[in-house]
Amino acid sequence: MRLRLRPAPAEHGIRFRRSDVGVEIPATLQYLGGQDHATTLTHEGVSIGTIEHLLAALGALGVDDVLVEVDGPEVPVLDGSAAPFVILLHEAGLRPLAVPRLYIKVLEPIEVVRGGKSVRILPADHFEVTYTIGFDHPLLRHQALALRVTSRSFTEAIASARTFGFLREVEMLRQGGLALGGSLENAVVIGETGVLNNKLRFADEFVRHKILDAVGDLTLLAHPLLGRVEAKKAGHALHAALAQKLLATPAAWELVPRPGIPTLEKGASPAAREPDLRPAEA
Repeated sequence: MRLRLRPAPAEHGIRFRRSDVGVEIPATLQYLGGQDHATTLTHEGVSIGTIEHLLAALGALGVDDVLVEVDGPEVPVLDGSAAPFVILLHEAGLRPLAVPRLYIKVLEPIEVVRGGKSVRILPADHFEVTYTIGFDHPLLRHQALALRVTSRSFTEAIASARTFGFLREVEMLRQGGLALGGSLENAVVIGETGVLNNKLRFADEFVRHKILDAVGDLTLLAHPLLGRVEAKKAGHALHAALAQKLLATPAAWELVPRPGIPTLEKGASPAAREPDLRPAEA
């Protein structure tokens, strides 16, 4: 599969184009499809899957407008992290657009709980993710990390954390038609007693990748967030459920310009607002 990032005009948003079939899919919650071990968008019977790592890179680096062309049903997995996409964006360069950039500012807590899993978002003046994971496995019974997400912190601490899975799940995924582009080179595979391939890039690489996934999934809100996300044993489905519940609760959020600038009324001048960004070329 081949992926290409193309510059897009202001207010275009992030859109995927299946170049092999000519269908374009906006990266918004409206087009959310399956979320079985990855996030998929669907439109007019056409899907594009494994989008979360690229979306995480775009969202963390502040890219609002881009056309992503892919000639197949999945975004290339590459090394299983967002680092290759961050590198691609840095090499391409980013161009500011002279249009307002609005943030979703959380005003009231929103929470989703399913069994022993939960995720909530709280008011904050910046975007922060606190994540806790726990599995019945000696290597990752408990990991937790809190991070204020910025372009720099994401690039340095999160982007290179790879996706992971248990050996017992691999064949089940393949039989279900998932992770067909996966290999021992682009995922951390965990056996009964430890990692079977590669070396960990961080001692807590697993929870870092969970934060990466959350950043990517929440990019489907189509606006950057000002809020603190707290997730416990969550995953793609809960990330999306939180985003959907937030948008469905108008009293819990408002659109505001960049932090420190008062909310603008309709028709007010956008002067001094932060421009959105698009790739210069890729």
